[in-house]
Amino acid sequence: MCRSKTKHLFGWPSLVAVLAILLPAVAQAQLRIDITQGTIEPLPLAVTDFVGSDEAAAQTGDQMAGVIRKNLERSGLFRTLSEAAFIEKITDPNTAPRFGDWRIIDAQALLTGSLTQQPDGRLRVEFRLWDVFAEEQLIGLQYFTQPDNWRRVSHIISDAIYERLTGETGYFDTRVVFVSETGTKGQRVKRLALMDQDGHNPRFLTNGSSLVLTPRFSPTNQEITYLSYAGGSPRVYLFNIETQQQEVVGEFPGMTFAPRFSPDGDKVIMSLQRGGNANIFQLDLRTRATQRLTNSPSIDTSPSYGPAGREIAFESDRGGTQQIYVMNADGSGVRRISFGEGRYSTPVWSPRGDMIAFTKQYKGRFLIGVMRPDGTGERILTEGYHNEGPTWAPNGRVLMFFRETPGERGGPSLWSVDLTGYNERQVPTPGFGSDPAWSPLIR
Repeated sequence: MCRSKTKHLFGWPSLVAVLAILLPAVAQAQLRIDITQGTIEPLPLAVTDFVGSDEAAAQTGDQMAGVIRKNLERSGLFRTLSEAAFIEKITDPNTAPRFGDWRIIDAQALLTGSLTQQPDGRLRVEFRLWDVFAEEQLIGLQYFTQPDNWRRVSHIISDAIYERLTGETGYFDTRVVFVSETGTKGQRVKRLALMDQDGHNPRFLTNGSSLVLTPRFSPTNQEITYLSYAGGSPRVYLFNIETQQQEVVGEFPGMTFAPRFSPDGDKVIMSLQRGGNANIFQLDLRTRATQRLTNSPSIDTSPSYGPAGREIAFESDRGGTQQIYVMNADGSGVRRISFGEGRYSTPVWSPRGDMIAFTKQYKGRFLIGVMRPDGTGERILTEGYHNEGPTWAPNGRVLMFFRETPGERGGPSLWSVDLTGYNERQVPTPGFGSDPAWSPLIR
């Protein structure tokens, strides 16, 4: 029995809706990767080029297979096999492959697919994921889309494979907003930039006439909040990705810092400096009313909501050094959670709610780590000359951050590392890149 539904790609007007149909014969095979373990042996996966109905479709099919291979390889959970080792050439993805040929080359899972040009100009993209040893189909899906969306559909297919084989939601159909930096070290031009999570399709959102910092996505993916020095003073802005319009969130006396959306997108939390100290305030975007949440003669900043919106993590020097604190969403119940050696900053709550990521300065090094919301279980994932600004993938399994290199020609670049501290990889950007913020899944 077939079932279909239309998916609207909310908030991204350049993309069309995709029709997905679940094919019959979904198997109950048990091929799965347990990603809760600290060290994981990548699963051998064969990804064949997608068969095309004509030369153009075949070329696009090759490109799609390439994107899927790179996505899954970067996750660190899969080892895609060399095409040179393939024995069987897939010519009809709708028939079962010769499983013995794939077992010979040690493939545990096999991806096949096809692209067919439709009379209305769209492409029909089909794929099947096979369990080679159980000789069963794990997934069979098809999508109808405009040809320009082939890369987006490749990310959606990557997510489907990741979810089927790990049991966790994928993170490939996402975007990253960051600060793109160009120019010499003392005269950097900083612009807001947006790109796919793999570094493709970069585009600038601001022109570099004003310094910009700390961009953050709204939960709907439609808006970005960030800090800009336009006019000479730091103010919090909202940028609508669909309309390209931006507006000042509010006029506040003194300096404003580190804005971030609430999980429901109705509020922005930020730090406002008045006098010699800074406290945390919450702005209701519907009423524009502000609520003061902390009241201390210290520097309270970098607030981050928990995924349920009931608690807030922030950094403060109220105890004499920079440390991480957690409080209830109304400002009550403040408690310190970081007690290790060194200074802690930029806390960011995981979308899963089970961890808080942070930057730590210790003995002249900058470390990126995670701890539980009660402060226990601290683990350092990576360290370097200057690492800062962690942001979570929407599935809470991967972190992105920026790393500054020393020297006159040094500059920041974006990196990702998984929650276990393995699989550290650089994320390509045009020029230098800092202050990354990972979007929720677009779907």
